[in-house]
Amino acid sequence: MSVSSSSSTYMIYRLQIDKEHASLGEIAAAIERAGGDIVGIDVISSGRSSTVRDITVNVSDQAHSDRIGETLGRLEGVQVIHVSDRTFLVHLGGKIEVTSKIPVKNRDDLSRVYTPGVAKICTAIAEQPNKAYSLTIKRNTIAVVSDGTAVLGLGDIGPMAAMPVMEGKAMLFKEFAGVDAFPICLDTKDPDEIVSIVKAMAPAFGGINLEDISSPRCFEIEERLKRELDIPVFHDDQHGTAVVLLAGLLNALKITGKSMADIKIVVNGIGAAGIACSKMLLAAGARNLIGVDRSGALHRDAHYDNKHWTEFANMTNPHGETGSLSDVIRQADVFIGVSAPNILTVDDVRSMAKDPIVFAMANPVPEIDPEVAKPYVRVMATGRSDKPNQINNVLCFPGIFRGALDCRASEINEAMKLAAAQAIASVVTDEELSETYIIPSVFNMKVVEKVKEAVVEAAYRTGVARKAWREPSV
Repeated sequence: MSVSSSSSTYMIYRLQIDKEHASLGEIAAAIERAGGDIVGIDVISSGRSSTVRDITVNVSDQAHSDRIGETLGRLEGVQVIHVSDRTFLVHLGGKIEVTSKIPVKNRDDLSRVYTPGVAKICTAIAEQPNKAYSLTIKRNTIAVVSDGTAVLGLGDIGPMAAMPVMEGKAMLFKEFAGVDAFPICLDTKDPDEIVSIVKAMAPAFGGINLEDISSPRCFEIEERLKRELDIPVFHDDQHGTAVVLLAGLLNALKITGKSMADIKIVVNGIGAAGIACSKMLLAAGARNLIGVDRSGALHRDAHYDNKHWTEFANMTNPHGETGSLSDVIRQADVFIGVSAPNILTVDDVRSMAKDPIVFAMANPVPEIDPEVAKPYVRVMATGRSDKPNQINNVLCFPGIFRGALDCRASEINEAMKLAAAQAIASVVTDEELSETYIIPSVFNMKVVEKVKEAVVEAAYRTGVARKAWREPSV
């Protein structure tokens, strides 16, 4: 899950203002001199001699906010009661809650939803376990599981600090696809323990979304859970990124008139996301793909302690290119960055083939500044919401799980992921397609529906759907 820093934020300054010694005009002027932009003023209370107001100000960062607070505190007749970040305010008490679908107002209601009536439901499921899908929340609920070791942009911050991200993920599942999700943050980094815990709680869920688990443990955890569970297991940091990346690249290639089979692709950053993106591109028909990490280009003649790198090297870099990023990017058609800020130079981009495509997805600071790259790049994409062509996993995971749950898929396989990527790409029509619009907005309501339909079709086609075709909902 990407957690990026925005270029500005809103702060709310609650001020007690002495009417005889201070005016709103003086306060506004002081905020303006300090570089703040007032976006709202609200009266909280007003008396004969003083008033309390909330002033909402757009600031650049925390240091800027502190300067404005200090400036206001020095004004005669103004007392700063407290300063609130609007982002903190929306997190008070958490962002999600559990609500009942059926009111319990009398003894009869109670007897049907709990004891004694619920016993017959339990018995029915005990006799036919598959009825859990129609008689419990399992049919529409997934677990968002993390150990907080790889929160993108923040790193290993632990399970408790990761909770706001997982709550946010659960919100997005519900808001975009109507999927109920619950955050599960585990206080362990042991793969065996994580696998054991997830397996033990799996009966309550219809799917498992793994999130922000560091590499290489994330590979082992996902692989084992996929083998040992009969519900979909999806590590979004890997596969969600790969699906949306492929969707964007399919449309970018339309603009440049190049084909997947003929292009040279350089992927920088061979961690969980880099490996998943590369596998997805190869599955989509790419043939000349080179992975680069700190040690340079990965190739088959090298020996790597990391078994995932060895596997990666054996399926990529068909011409055995070696050297640094600057060496292998020459005449590349596509650069995919899932690595670190500012590692791609203008000279690197200028050495690429005609009409280069650059997906610089490091967040919050991309591998190259889009404004710097703009004169030399045909199509540019990043992971940032304030730039065109944002590669955002939100385009993928709600719809892909909606489809998997609807057909009761036992897994999310490669065909389903490819179908999801093609569905996302198809939302952008030929008339809309341009260098600055290769990927739909996360708020485009067509995305989830198209992804869901494509995923369901692929699940039935590949034999992993377990719900009878067109079976009426229970």
